[in-house]
Amino acid sequence: MSNFIRPSTLNPNSMLELSKQILQKVSFDRKLFKKELKKALRWIKPQEQSQLKAWCLLTFGAIYNDVILEVFETNIGASF
Repeated sequence: MSNFIRPSTLNPNSMLELSKQILQKVSFDRKLFKKELKKALRWIKPQEQSQLKAWCLLTFGAIYNDVILEVFETNIGASF
């Protein structure tokens, strides 16, 4: 059985929760983490961005603080 979760079967915060799961799975690789974080910002609701940022900093801030801050600074508002 696949580990893939269909977005349509998740709760109302589905893309946010799915993004968190993906970021946890790719956190072993800096480039991949950055790529998936950028992608997550395109998929989640604008009002969820601060929640994702806080979660990222809490969960991965010790190793990816610079990446997280860079992605949020350069991508917030750029595609909305």
